[in-house]
Amino acid sequence: MSALHTLSAQQLADGYASGAFSPLEATEAVLAQIGRREPQLNALYAFDPEAARAQARASTARWQAGAPLSPLDGVPGTLKENIATRGCAMPSGCAATELKPLDWDAPPAARWQEAGLVLLGKTTMPDWGMLSSGLSSFHKLARNPWDTRFNPGGSSAGAGTAAAAGYGPLHLGTDIGGSVRLPAGWCGLVGLKPSNGRLPIKPPYAGRVAGPMTRTVRDCAWLMHLLARPDWRDTTALPPADIDWLDLHDDRDPSEVLKGLRIGLQLDAGWGLDVEPETRAALTAAAHALAAAGASVVEVPAFSTREMIDGLDRFWRTRSWLDYSALPPERRAKVLPYIVRWIESGAGMSGADVFHGYSQIAAFREAAVAAIQGLDFIVSPTSPVPSFPAEWASPINDPARPFEHIAFTVPYNMSEQPAVSVNWGFTAGGLPLGVQIAGHRHDDLGVLRLAAQLERLRPPMPAWPMA
Repeated sequence: MSALHTLSAQQLADGYASGAFSPLEATEAVLAQIGRREPQLNALYAFDPEAARAQARASTARWQAGAPLSPLDGVPGTLKENIATRGCAMPSGCAATELKPLDWDAPPAARWQEAGLVLLGKTTMPDWGMLSSGLSSFHKLARNPWDTRFNPGGSSAGAGTAAAAGYGPLHLGTDIGGSVRLPAGWCGLVGLKPSNGRLPIKPPYAGRVAGPMTRTVRDCAWLMHLLARPDWRDTTALPPADIDWLDLHDDRDPSEVLKGLRIGLQLDAGWGLDVEPETRAALTAAAHALAAAGASVVEVPAFSTREMIDGLDRFWRTRSWLDYSALPPERRAKVLPYIVRWIESGAGMSGADVFHGYSQIAAFREAAVAAIQGLDFIVSPTSPVPSFPAEWASPINDPARPFEHIAFTVPYNMSEQPAVSVNWGFTAGGLPLGVQIAGHRHDDLGVLRLAAQLERLRPPMPAWPMA
């Protein structure tokens, strides 16, 4: 049998059910793996081995009594540190935050406990979640386990690192412009940005979702099965839906599933960084595999514009500037300097500037929804470029141009469409490359089904970077 820390959630659950091993044994194996890798990777915040062991003992007793709380009772994993958990402070990646333990659980944390999942700890993020990087003024620098000279991406940085390095199979991040999909792409994972409101979160705001980050599509589907339940505290939550998340059609021949699907291939985002050659080659190979299995693949043009992202950038700068300027001077001095340089221009924005910027959310939405009409899905790069130096804040490390790498991801946050990143190959230097699948609004199961087919069609992956 493979080492327990390498197993998927499905494999662990099967082992618990058969009595081959227990949740406590699996959790101990994962804790040992964390002990081996965490000193180099810096993925965790509020890591609590004794609390995890206590949860695992309770789960083991439930399995022995034949009364697990869910099919995945006792499977270990993590939550991003901006997903509130009772008794834990939320620094939001920023050293300027006052650390006060919270007295409430966010909806995903509540569902996590109800399912009996073992919470190993929280995962790290950059200041206020506004970087696609593991760089933070509060946390140690998170690194990519495939090559620690490189960045895991962000803002769900620690989650990407933890998932790829074997810190349990289940991890949950958040995404407002690509913060689940980008680290998933750069760490070789499956990362789902669900339809907005599908997986309730608190606080909700424009573009923000919580989403799974796992090593397999099936484990991603399992997290949606357990966590995607209505919660009144998310005022944007979707109504209850009868979705069989585990019906991925992954037991059928790909030609049966893909025949007749109309898939758009997007190679140009309309703005931002050019798609570099290895990324383009990986996406083209994935598209060819889909076409060979029966899908109809056609190129689609760019649909978002420089005006859209520049407007959204102005809105985000102003919002962050207001948060920053409300802090006392001694706390402002602790904010990551890159963030300060990015938001400084927000101080001079007029009401018209901010209003026009906010209006670009609707412009993104209209363009993305229109682009997929006549198609079932659109596939694109997750990022136009592979990962970048670990110490950088973004692939170009320029606060004047902070979002050049999110051109393929951010439209679907604003349009509320589901989108998932799946690995398709590696660079010559061994860094993962992600392919993004976007679907129609609320067709979350559809994008997971297509992701499951890509997972089957892609070339074999190398071993996960757990050693």
